[in-house]
Amino acid sequence: MILSKKIRLKPDKTQESLLWKSTGTARFIYNWTLGRQKENYENGGKFLSDNVLRKEITVLKKLELSWLSEVSNNVAKQAVKDACIAYKNFFTKKASFPKFKSKKKVKPSFYNDTEKLKVKENLVLVEKVGWIKTSEQIPMNNKYSNPRISFDGKYWYISVGIEIEKPEVKLTDESVGIDLGVKDLATCSTGKIYKNINKTKRVKKFKKKLKRLQKQVSRKYENSREVNNRYEKSRNIVKLEKKIRLVHRRIFNIRNNNLHQITNEIVKTKPSRIVMEDLNVKGMMKNRHLSKAIAEQNFYKFITYMKYKAEFNGIEFIQVPRFYPSSKTCSKCGTIKKDLKLSDRVFKCECGHILDRDLNASINLANYRVS
Repeated sequence: MILSKKIRLKPDKTQESLLWKSTGTARFIYNWTLGRQKENYENGGKFLSDNVLRKEITVLKKLELSWLSEVSNNVAKQAVKDACIAYKNFFTKKASFPKFKSKKKVKPSFYNDTEKLKVKENLVLVEKVGWIKTSEQIPMNNKYSNPRISFDGKYWYISVGIEIEKPEVKLTDESVGIDLGVKDLATCSTGKIYKNINKTKRVKKFKKKLKRLQKQVSRKYENSREVNNRYEKSRNIVKLEKKIRLVHRRIFNIRNNNLHQITNEIVKTKPSRIVMEDLNVKGMMKNRHLSKAIAEQNFYKFITYMKYKAEFNGIEFIQVPRFYPSSKTCSKCGTIKKDLKLSDRVFKCECGHILDRDLNASINLANYRVS
C-alpha cells in the first residue's frame, strides 16, 4: 500500500528563490493549458492531448518563453498533465469546471520527477534546485511516487508516496458505528463522544484574533481608497495579510491534527468493521444557518482519513446509503419515527426506549447489514 509522507524542507535563500520560480512556472503552465483547451473547445476543436500541448510549449520556449529553461522541464510537463486531467474530469462529470490558479489564493506547489529525486541523510535532491536539508529523514532505498513540493504560508514541504507493507492486525468482532454531527464531531456506538474542537478556547482565541486582523486590514484598504480613490497595498497591509495567513494556517493545522488523533484512536480499538453515513455535504452546505459550522467540521476529510486508515489496518469500511434513516430508527425495536425534527436531541420511542439522538443513530449504523 502507498502512504504519503510529508516532511519539512529547510532551503537557504538561493534555493528558496528557485523553489518560487518552479511554483510560478507550474501555475503559469497550468493556466496556459486550461486557456488553450477552452479556446480550442470554443472554436469547435476536439480535446488536445498533453503530448500535443507539450510540443507547443517546446516551440514557445525557444521563441517567447525562454525563462522556462530556468526550471526543470518536468515541472511544466506535469502542470500540463494536471490541467488536462482536471479538464477531462469536467466532461466525464467527475468534477466541476477547473478554475484558473490565482497567485494570491492557490497553494504554491510543483512536481518533482521520481527518477531525479535522490535522498541522503537528512538531505533531498530537488531537480535544478540542489540538495535541500530536511527536518527528518526521508526513507531511503524506496520506490517513490508523485513527489510534490509545496509552501503552506510559513514552511516548505515535500510530500512523497512510499510503498509500505500492510501490518498484520488481530481484529475484534466489534462493529463500530460513527455518527457525525455539528454539536459533537463524532459519536461512536461504543458510547465514546468526540467533542467539536471549534468550541474549545484554543480555536475561539485564534478565530477572535483572525476577526480582529481582518477588520484592521479592511480599515487600511478603505483609508487608502479615500486618499488615492483606489485600493493600494501599503507595507502595513502586506504585514497584516501575512499575519492573517499564519492565523489561517494555525487554525487549519489544529483542526487537521484533531481529525488525525480521533481517527487513529478509533482504528486502534481494532474493530472488525467501521460503518459511517454517506453524507451529502454539498447539500448540507445549502443550509445558511449551519453552513459555516458544517464547513468547520471537515466531514469529508474525516471520512477520507477513516477510510484509508481502516483499509491499511485490514478493517472493513462501510458507508450506508445516503437516505438510510439511522437517526429516525429506534435502535431497540426498529420502529421508524418519521416526525423526528432536527431540534429533537433525545430519541423517544413508543416502546419506551429513550436515548441520545446521535448515540441512537451510531448504534443503528453499527447494526447495519449489507443486503
